[in-house]
Amino acid sequence: MKSRARPVHRFLVFMVTLVIAACGRDAQLDSALDTIHLDDLLADIQVLASDEFEGRAPASPGEEKTVNYMRSEFEKLGLEPGNGGSYFQEVPLVSITADPNTTLLVRGSGNAHRFRYGDEIVVWTKRVVGSAAINNSEMVFVGYGIVAPEYGWDDYEGIDVRGKTVVMLVNDPGFATQDSSLFNGNAMTYYGRWTYKYEEAARQGAAGALIVHETEPASYPWGTVQGSWTGPQFGLVAGDNNMSRVAVEGWVTVESARTVFQESGLAYDSLKAVAAQPGFSAVPLGVTASLALRNTVVPSTSRNVLAVIPGSERPDEFIVYMSHWDHFGVDPSLEGDQIYNGALDNATGTAGLLELAEAFMALETRPARSILFLAVTAEEQGLLGSAYYGTNPVYALEKTVAAINMDALNILGSMNDVTVIGYGYSELDDYLADAARKQKRSVVPDAEPEAGYYYRSDHFSLAKVGVPALYAGEGTDHVEYGPEWTQQKRDEYRANHYHKPSDEYRSDWDLTGAIDDLRLYFRIGYRIASESSFPNWRDGNEFKATRDEIMGGAN
Repeated sequence: MKSRARPVHRFLVFMVTLVIAACGRDAQLDSALDTIHLDDLLADIQVLASDEFEGRAPASPGEEKTVNYMRSEFEKLGLEPGNGGSYFQEVPLVSITADPNTTLLVRGSGNAHRFRYGDEIVVWTKRVVGSAAINNSEMVFVGYGIVAPEYGWDDYEGIDVRGKTVVMLVNDPGFATQDSSLFNGNAMTYYGRWTYKYEEAARQGAAGALIVHETEPASYPWGTVQGSWTGPQFGLVAGDNNMSRVAVEGWVTVESARTVFQESGLAYDSLKAVAAQPGFSAVPLGVTASLALRNTVVPSTSRNVLAVIPGSERPDEFIVYMSHWDHFGVDPSLEGDQIYNGALDNATGTAGLLELAEAFMALETRPARSILFLAVTAEEQGLLGSAYYGTNPVYALEKTVAAINMDALNILGSMNDVTVIGYGYSELDDYLADAARKQKRSVVPDAEPEAGYYYRSDHFSLAKVGVPALYAGEGTDHVEYGPEWTQQKRDEYRANHYHKPSDEYRSDWDLTGAIDDLRLYFRIGYRIASESSFPNWRDGNEFKATRDEIMGGAN
């Protein structure tokens, strides 16, 4: 009998030990979660979004205040510098400001039309030059401006656009037709993003590249174009001073485009419909474009902020929490309020980094893996800070386990669900779903995949180099007011405050939902940091091959 009792006794002791350990872990986790406070989050948001911080533009006095505030707060919490002995990673930038007196002159066979900067066009150059121009450049309508062999699509087939100015539609044919067999149907692909369209125009040798703005396919109004692409435009500098880019890039209003097409004897809306169908061929417009840009060019250096909590067992492996600290600064040309405070976008996410850092520092036992807190610069200028980190990583990409991005936290209150931007892309969805169940919330796909949000925030810079990256949204179903109310509030913000000086902290914000989400993100990072496996992209995802190659090379 004793010989049989001993194994049972040892098993019971083992089980009790496991239960005690689990209870200890749960108590430690709960204690850390409790440090994520609404009052602390609000205090940091109000500082970062204050007029004193002058809209947090890169390479400005507002940057100095912002990055030093973040460094000071990380130091107070006890985090270590994330870049050797420094909390900063320098990001070399150039600021190019176009003269707002620029006009676009379009000449046809009978008439000439001038389009005003700001109201009808917004144009710039990425070339690091004092002036850039197009002179009597033939205009060609190239549909969506896409070359995508995997979709059997080439808008440039049969046309030579070298030296010409291409006119393109925003988004991609899948959105235009709502045909699930075209591209990703309603969900925007990377081919629908403005960044891709300008890059492809340069590869084709175009002199100018103009995108026709329409609010629905762009997912933002013309006011956002005016706020985002006027004033100083920051960029990274290639070895050729960006001379491989087209001379002039920009947007035109749909009303201006209709005028140009009418001058060409063509109907814009009819051609737009044809451009969304397979087999479309580019159409010369029979008019020319002339435009001269005088630029103020200022080289500068901005900074990413990095702080780290070393892992207890595998400190060379990293979980990354990221947000962008920057916004649009101050525009002296505006009447009234001239400060782009960027309260929601993205003082909230940047403040969220500090809350998560405090929670991890509250753990009695550090996770096995290291936690990197990465606040990047120049997101609003094209994901520049994160792009620089992606190509100049401080920590090896094959040891970067996962990234969690926060770009605008929930200011509407608690939700019954949580949204995944890029749902189904990676195994990180499973971690989010598990954490959401603990809050009795469901996980739902992005309600607006046509807006292409997955390609519009900093996680994309890490995804492109293979790192699985999670980007979750606020949810769609408010616990008290429901989904219609939630959508109405989101639409109101996009129409009235997105990338405008009115994005300020307001007393009617309800940050309880932001606290819910931060606790979700903490649980996810805590779990991954305590494991030994590496989450990956799902089969068929465009980033999986890059990740597999990196990880294979590391083995």
